[in-house]
Amino acid sequence: MTNKNKTVWSGRIKTPVSKSFQRIGASINVDKRLYEQDIYASKIHTQMLIKKKIIPTKEGQKILKGLDKIKGQIKKGKFIFKEKYEDIHLNIEKKLFEIIGNSAGYMHTARSRNDQVVTDFKLWVKNSSLILIKELNFLMKNIVNKADKNVGTVMPGFTHLKNAQPVSFAHYLLAYYEMLKRDKKRFQTNMELINESPLGAAALSGTSYNIDRNFTSKRLGFKKPTRNSIDTVSDRDFAIDFLYACAVCAMHLSRMAEDFIILNSDAYQLISFNDRMLTGSSIMPQKKNPDPAELIRGRTGINYGKLNSMLTIMKGLPISYFKDLQDDKALVFDGFDTLKDTLTMSNELIKNVNPNKTRMFDMAKTGYTTATDFADYLVRDKKISFREAYNISSKIVNYAEKNKKNLDELTLNEIKKFYKNLNKDVLKIFNVKNSMNSKNSYGGTSERNVKNMLKKYKKELR
Repeated sequence: MTNKNKTVWSGRIKTPVSKSFQRIGASINVDKRLYEQDIYASKIHTQMLIKKKIIPTKEGQKILKGLDKIKGQIKKGKFIFKEKYEDIHLNIEKKLFEIIGNSAGYMHTARSRNDQVVTDFKLWVKNSSLILIKELNFLMKNIVNKADKNVGTVMPGFTHLKNAQPVSFAHYLLAYYEMLKRDKKRFQTNMELINESPLGAAALSGTSYNIDRNFTSKRLGFKKPTRNSIDTVSDRDFAIDFLYACAVCAMHLSRMAEDFIILNSDAYQLISFNDRMLTGSSIMPQKKNPDPAELIRGRTGINYGKLNSMLTIMKGLPISYFKDLQDDKALVFDGFDTLKDTLTMSNELIKNVNPNKTRMFDMAKTGYTTATDFADYLVRDKKISFREAYNISSKIVNYAEKNKKNLDELTLNEIKKFYKNLNKDVLKIFNVKNSMNSKNSYGGTSERNVKNMLKKYKKELR
């Protein structure tokens, strides 16, 4: 019987590994998260070995029952993970020897830890992508719900953080819906790219056993087996793609958080948060700080760091398997955990943000935000060139600024100083709500457009 206290390679390597390397080289404290995937893949692999008569049915059935018992022990917290066995694969194999004896030795037939780990890892990434997609759907629904209540809420749209043109607050929120929709698509696309089973590639060259890779591929939920055994064990593109999708999504959430931090600031006062999204100061009694938004913004750096670390590990590796790849799982796990927490906080943030509608409307009127509307009016109704109209509108803005007036406070006679052929209808041009609703081009900020887009988004989210 195999000595349960020895490594599987003790027949070749006679002296125990150094204590420091055992501590540093062991990945069990990280990859124990893969236990469900590892047991699941081992069961499918064993079923294939039985089906192809590569191992005796009796031994295979013992393995299957033993693996179920191990899964139950882990779920109940009764399984002791040991660093001396390095990783989740050998920890489970050693426990299987304890439970069923030498029959456990059949399980690793026709596979290597190299194809085993990438199989487990791909299964984990697929499942984790589904979790993040679900979280994204929650956030997108909350954005739609908030937007639905603010279609007619006029706010200043900004470029360079300067008042630019009036927009609907709903239209502003739905810009983030579009970003998150692309994020969701990135995770979905990665799941398509990842949909090839590595199991059967073995160490790097395949195996001489008459295995059925189509069987294991289908049973594991993959579309097909991978086609090159060397690429299979060295491929971590799926991990990079996952971390990239996490990083881009975190960037979008950071931009939203930054917007909210600015709009909530005392300088803008365009939105407020319910107290559950705020913290106080240890010294200043009056403070209400948007800490959750700041955490969303700050943790983007963690997601960027995980992606950059993964790219750096991979950039100098020759193909096939190397120990450098051991750190891939910690990076991906941390990237997932960070983004999932960020999405949770973002959901809470959206649900607890409140627009200051009066302040938004008043601020939309400042900064001469309807100057472009007047230029467009002259082009449409007076048939002059846009550059000529732009010049006339600029002069009106200069006049209003000099006289400390908003454009909607100018009289018809004042406006006619710059273009005579006008009637009182022109005054409607300077109304910020009219300005917002005039933007009827597809994708524009008019209430009609926003309502149509909301219908589309709600249908998408069903």
